[in-house]
Amino acid sequence: MIIKKYTQVVSILIIVAAIYYSFYSLTPSKSYKATNETAFSTENALVHLKKITKKPHFTGSPEHKVVRDYLVNEFEKIGLQVEIQEQVAVNKKWRAATNNRNILARIKGSENGKALLLLSHYDSNPHSSLGASDAGSGVVVILESIRAFLAKNKQPKNDIIICISDAEELGLLGANAFVNHHPWAKEIGLVLNFEARGSGGPSYMLLETNGGNKNLIEAFQNAETPFPVGNSLMYSIYKMLPNDTDLTVFREDANIDGFNFAFIGDHFDYHTEQDSFERIDLKSLNHQASYLITLLDYFADSNLNNLKATTDYVFFNFPYFGLIFYPFSWVLPIIIFCTALFLILFFVGFFKKKLTVIGILKGFIPFVLSLIISGILAFYGWKLLLKIHPKYNDILHGFTYNGYYYIAVFVAFTLAICFWFYKGFFKKRSVQDLLIAPLFLWILINGAIAFYLPGASFFILPVVILLTILSILIFSNSKENTIVLFTLFAIPVLIVFVPLVKMFPVGLGLKMLVISTVFTVLLFGFLVPVFQQYSSSKKLANIFLLVGAMALISASINASYSDERKEPNSIIYVFDTNLNEAYWASYNSKIDDFTQQFLGDNPTTGSYDSNTTASKYKTKIKLHKKTAVLEIAKPSISVVSDTVINLNREIKLQIASNRNANKVELLSKSPIKFKQFSINGENLKKKDVNNTFVFEVEKGTVLSYFITSENELINLEFVVDMDQKFDIDILESKFDLFSNSQIKIQPRTESMIPMPFVLNDATVIKTNLKF
Repeated sequence: MIIKKYTQVVSILIIVAAIYYSFYSLTPSKSYKATNETAFSTENALVHLKKITKKPHFTGSPEHKVVRDYLVNEFEKIGLQVEIQEQVAVNKKWRAATNNRNILARIKGSENGKALLLLSHYDSNPHSSLGASDAGSGVVVILESIRAFLAKNKQPKNDIIICISDAEELGLLGANAFVNHHPWAKEIGLVLNFEARGSGGPSYMLLETNGGNKNLIEAFQNAETPFPVGNSLMYSIYKMLPNDTDLTVFREDANIDGFNFAFIGDHFDYHTEQDSFERIDLKSLNHQASYLITLLDYFADSNLNNLKATTDYVFFNFPYFGLIFYPFSWVLPIIIFCTALFLILFFVGFFKKKLTVIGILKGFIPFVLSLIISGILAFYGWKLLLKIHPKYNDILHGFTYNGYYYIAVFVAFTLAICFWFYKGFFKKRSVQDLLIAPLFLWILINGAIAFYLPGASFFILPVVILLTILSILIFSNSKENTIVLFTLFAIPVLIVFVPLVKMFPVGLGLKMLVISTVFTVLLFGFLVPVFQQYSSSKKLANIFLLVGAMALISASINASYSDERKEPNSIIYVFDTNLNEAYWASYNSKIDDFTQQFLGDNPTTGSYDSNTTASKYKTKIKLHKKTAVLEIAKPSISVVSDTVINLNREIKLQIASNRNANKVELLSKSPIKFKQFSINGENLKKKDVNNTFVFEVEKGTVLSYFITSENELINLEFVVDMDQKFDIDILESKFDLFSNSQIKIQPRTESMIPMPFVLNDATVIKTNLKF
C-alpha cells in the first residue's frame, strides 16, 4: 500500500510537470540581449515599439504619418533606401478602399533567384487601438532583425524585400496595393508575415499556400527555429475560417507562399487602446524574434524557386524535435493498421480472458456520460453566465478579461465529472476493460479525420500509445504496479494536446469552451490506465470540484470592470439629412455612466434605422435616442453622369467631404449587380473572364472608403444593367466626437475604453440617394 501511494504521488507529479512543460516550452523564457552589433536586441526593439505606439495611428490619422516618418527614418539610419508606395487599392471581399502608403525597402542579393519578403503592417485599428501587438510588434521585430543582419556585412544570396504595409486593418489594402501594382511583387518567392490577435501567448506558425505544404514544412524544419509552435490542425482550420491576413492577398492574387506568425493570447486587448506598450508580453515579442532571427539567415541563402509542392504534410511541434511531420498519404494506412491492431488485441484479449464483454460495455457508461454531461455543462453554462453577466456581450470577440478563469472552471468541473462517474467503475472493472471505450472513440475520431480533416491526423498519437498500453495489459502476466510506466507513456500526448484545451476558447471566444471540455474528457480517457490505479477517485473528484468552484469565485470577483479591465462602450451622433433628424446611437446593450449622458435613462431599444454599419461580428446598434440637429458641414454628393449605352447604365458619382471626414460608406437598401466598378481610377477585377458581374450586393455595404488626404475626392464609376435602380445611404463619418466644439462631453472614466470593431466616437452624416 505504501509503495502504491508513493508511485501515485510520482505519477501525479509527472502529469503536473508534463502539463506545465507543455506550456513552458512554447515560448522563450529570456529576452535577447545585444552581446554585439550583430545580435538581435529586445531592448532596441522595445525602444522603437514605445515610440510608434504612443497614440492611435489608424490610416489617415495625423499620428499615422508620424509613425510612417519615424519608421522611414529608422530604416534609412541602418543604411536602406526607402520607397513609399502610394496607391489606391480596393478589397472586393471586404468592400473597402483607400489610398495606401506602404513603406518599402530592399537589400540586394548576390544571385538572381526569387526574393524573400518580410511583411508586417504599421497601421492600427480605427480608431482607438494603439497597435503595440497588432502589429507594432511585427514591425519592430523586422526593423531590429534587419539592423542586426546588416551589421554582419554579409551579402545574402537572395534579395530581401521589406514591406511595412498600410491599411491592413481596413481590409488588407496595403498588401493589395503591393501585390497588384508594385513590380517587386513578381520577384517574390516566399513571405514571412508577422501579426498578432492579442497581446500575449505563444506565436503560432500558420501557412498560406495554394498547393501542398511539403516543401514549406521541410524548409521550416531545416531552419531549426528554437521554439516552433504550430500544427496541421490549426493550418486546416485556418483555411476554413474567414479570417485573413496580408499574406492571404499574396496567396490569392499572386500565388506566393508564405508563413504567418501570430500570437493570440490575452485576446481581450485585441483592437483596443489596451493593445499598448505596457501590456504586451515580452515572451510573445521574443517568440516572434526567435522565428525571424533564424528564418532570415536561412531563407536569405536558400533556393526560393522550388517551394511549391502538391503534397501535404501532417505536422505538429514537439520540444527539442521541432516539427514532426509525415505525408497525408500515410494517414489512411496508419489508421487502417491501428484499427486492425486494435481488433487483433481485442480478440486476443478475449482469448486470453483479459477482456470481458460486460466490463467493456460498462466501460462505455462513465466515458460517454462524462462527454455528454460536461459538454452540456459547458454549452449551457456559458449561456447562463452571459445571462448573469450581460456586459460580457459587449466584448464582441468573445474572450472576457476573466476568460482564463472560465477555462479553468470548466476544465476542473469536467475532470470532477469524469472522476465522479468513474469512481465505482475503477474499483469493479479491470483497466483493460475500461481502456476499450476511450480507445474505440479515439480510433473513431481518427477514422473521421482521415476523410474529412486530415490535418488533424496527429490525433493518432494517443491511439498508438493506448494500443501499446493495451498490448502490455493483455500479454503481460505481471502483477507489478504500472502507474509510473503508463504515466511516462502519457507524457508526449500531454505535451502535444493539453495546450489545445486552452487555445480554442482563447483564439475563438469562450463559446468554444465545449471544445475544451471534449478535449479534457478525451485526455482523461487516454489516462484511464493511470487513473484506474489511483487509490481514491472520489477525493480527486472533490478536489477538482473545489478547484472549479474557486476558479468560478475568482472569475466572479474579476467580472467587474476596473482600470486594468476596462469597460468597452460606444456612442455615435447621426444626422439624417433627408429627414433633418439627429440621433445618439450605441452598440451597447445597456447604458452606463458614459453613454447615459447621451442616451438618457430610457433610450429606445434597437436602431434608428435598419440600414446601418454593422460590426465585424455582425453586431447592430442596440440603443438610440433622438437629439438636436447640429450644424455640421454636409458632404457634396453629385451624380456627374448617368447614361445608357448598349443596354448598360453607366454612372459616375463624386463625393467630397467638406469637413475632412475619415470614412465614407455606401450602403444599399436593395440588391445591386455591378458589371464594372471603379474608385479613383482603380478597377475591380472579375474573378473570371466569363463572369458577367464584378460583384453583387444583396443589401448592405457596397463600399467603405477611408480618406487619407485633406480635400480628397471620391470618384466612383460603375456599370449596371439599364433597369437597375439605386437606393443608397451614404454615411460620412468623422472621429471628432471629443473635438467637436458643439458637443459637450464628460470623458470616459479610467475604467472605460471605446468599443472596438464598431463605428465609435464619431459624428455621422447620413444621406439617402435614389436614382
